[in-house]
Amino acid sequence: MKQYTSPGDIRLDPTETLTAPVWRNAETAPKRAALAFRDGDRFVDVTSEQFAGTVRALAKGFIGLGIKPGSKIAILSPTRIEWTYLDYAIWAAGCVTVPIYETSSAEQIEWIISNSEAVSIVMADEQLEETFNEVAGKLKKCKHRFVIDKGGLDAIQAAGESVEDDEVTKRVDATSLDDVATLVYTSGTTGMPKGCVLTHNNLMFDAISVESSIDELMEPGDSTLLFLPLAHIFARVIQTFFIRSGLKIAYSTGIPKLTEELVMVQPTLLLSVPRVFEKVFTGAQQKAHSEGKGKIFDKAAALAERYSREEQAGGAKLTTKLQHALFDKLVYVKLRNAVGGKVKGAISGGAALGERLGHFFHGAGLPIYEGYGLTETSAGATLNRPDAYRIGSVGRPIPGTSVGIADDGEVLLKGGNVFAGYYKNDEATQEAVEDGWFHTGDLGELDADGYLRITGRKKEIIVTAAGKNVAPNVLEDRLRSHRLVSQAMVVGDGEKFIGCLVAIDPEQFPAWADEHGKTGKSVADLVDDPELRADVQQAVDSANRAVSRAEAIKEFRIVPDDFTIEGGELTPTLKVKRRVVHDKYGNIIDDIYGRS
Repeated sequence: MKQYTSPGDIRLDPTETLTAPVWRNAETAPKRAALAFRDGDRFVDVTSEQFAGTVRALAKGFIGLGIKPGSKIAILSPTRIEWTYLDYAIWAAGCVTVPIYETSSAEQIEWIISNSEAVSIVMADEQLEETFNEVAGKLKKCKHRFVIDKGGLDAIQAAGESVEDDEVTKRVDATSLDDVATLVYTSGTTGMPKGCVLTHNNLMFDAISVESSIDELMEPGDSTLLFLPLAHIFARVIQTFFIRSGLKIAYSTGIPKLTEELVMVQPTLLLSVPRVFEKVFTGAQQKAHSEGKGKIFDKAAALAERYSREEQAGGAKLTTKLQHALFDKLVYVKLRNAVGGKVKGAISGGAALGERLGHFFHGAGLPIYEGYGLTETSAGATLNRPDAYRIGSVGRPIPGTSVGIADDGEVLLKGGNVFAGYYKNDEATQEAVEDGWFHTGDLGELDADGYLRITGRKKEIIVTAAGKNVAPNVLEDRLRSHRLVSQAMVVGDGEKFIGCLVAIDPEQFPAWADEHGKTGKSVADLVDDPELRADVQQAVDSANRAVSRAEAIKEFRIVPDDFTIEGGELTPTLKVKRRVVHDKYGNIIDDIYGRS
């Protein structure tokens, strides 16, 4: 087995668990801004002292409710400041956080609460409460139920008014690094989610290791705008290492407000999934085209990519540098200002970023350090870093961890960030972990310098009737680079050729429709429109240039609706649920292969 172990030894203080930085920051820098939330047209800071006070008051509330150490408490909420208050309060009470995506169905909520044996749930609002109430009658063990927007946090704190502060201290002191911190249910693309058991050690190890990898990007006064779902492990690790480092987390009120809030907060570090970076690119591209500056933008984009590739190959040519300086003033600075103007670097995870976007943003002065990991590895397992950066890869393993490539190409991971197993599912745990190596299910390549490239997913590899193995992500990444394409799903398992379903970007489509004299038409009206198909064909042609003829897309169909989380086609981290899409559009796939 080919493997690479990163240098560095991550040592944890056995007396410190996840809440230790909260108390330490309150003591050493009580007035420093720790968190921030939006209030009208401004963001309001919460000091370290205030944060610790809220965490302690909520922890006392859980104790006052009679909730015992080790009990599970569920949070059903989008990302907001109360999520972090609750997470740390649950840990301070010696309990276990069970996050649930706000997009979860009633059936999924029932499964997670039942399987985890959660004794309490805190929900964000009445809408989520209504969803929960559909199954509440079946969840008798979940005795305590609170709604944030209906005074839920006040009610929890009121329950702890007679509890002494020392009771929280006792629970904190009794918690060890080996204790379970959270059960994170993998969203998965098939079946009911499995609960990943993550300890205080897992999250602390990962946060410290990631922090050590990007320490040169971080300095006092730095901040981020958090908009990723805290129900996902990526955002939880961001939360953990920012609080550990004494840096500020501002909470976005949602993706629709992201553009204006980035300008308001002016974060220095940006952490996101690739789809958001794709939206930043296509949004800037569309704006330039609508203002009659499309040719300039397209030239600048191509130059940024060329500049980055030359830099990575040893240094940009003089002519490239001169053009780059011009486009920096005309185009790139506007892009940087669109994300606040102060971003020193960004971290991308949760899905593949793609070499094209990586080079574009690096060339535009906004380097994106792509990483890789899974819920089972406490998020980050590998990461590009400022001093070890290779675009197209997901970086080297973080300090103190190892990456291996099995004989069949599967990526294996080992380290202190590897989870303790699947909750109440020993069989699945034994299948996933062997001799300390976690089997990811992803396929990859490891170069001589330890950089990992993800080439596909074992279960997603398409094998055509001719026996050709096709990795769909290569084609799909290229397709999504076109401004009209929101999502794409390659098909063709067992078929004579490769086909594809293409979803049109709903934000870009109206402008396209206006440009082509089709104002008021929907995508559904135009799935067979020759002009729309011609533009999508350009994306298909571009994608096909990245693969052999045997792997190329021969036929495509435009689907009437975009893939969405709400529609069930995407996971909360925006990965395509292939089985769901296949079932939903089975008739269109049949049409591709002449079976209709």
